[in-house]
Amino acid sequence: MSNTINKDEIKKLLPHREPMLLIDKLINIVPLKSATAIINVKKGNFYFDGHFPGQPVMPGVIIVEAFGQAAAALTAYGIDSKEYENKLVYLMSVDRARFRNPVIPDCELHLDIEAIRSHGKVWKYKGVAKVDGKKVADAEWAATIVERNKWYINQV
Repeated sequence: MSNTINKDEIKKLLPHREPMLLIDKLINIVPLKSATAIINVKKGNFYFDGHFPGQPVMPGVIIVEAFGQAAAALTAYGIDSKEYENKLVYLMSVDRARFRNPVIPDCELHLDIEAIRSHGKVWKYKGVAKVDGKKVADAEWAATIVERNKWYINQV
């Protein structure tokens, strides 16, 4: 296994697509343990149109979503592909999210994520977001692996 995957490889692991596929690559991968997600934050990204015109700031909820995507990609990358087939990773909770400095275009956002523990299909993670080595946000969150379409079909 390589310790780096690009956006095309991430698309094989996650159901997200543009504009909601936020992470551009995953580096320094230690399967099922940790990785760093890279996001190229550009002026043209969809969320800057309204947040805030003339003074763009990456919304905190987008950073949290990116943490979740990075963790889902780390988990999907590390488990047996047959076990992950037809599965999704759903965000369950977000704890202790803190936003310390604004993320503005054009920069490279690094998300250092770590799997803290897993119990069955529930995983707990923590992460730190940085720009140029400076902490801009951090959070802890939990996610679960579910059967693709099962939840959705029961809700329609």
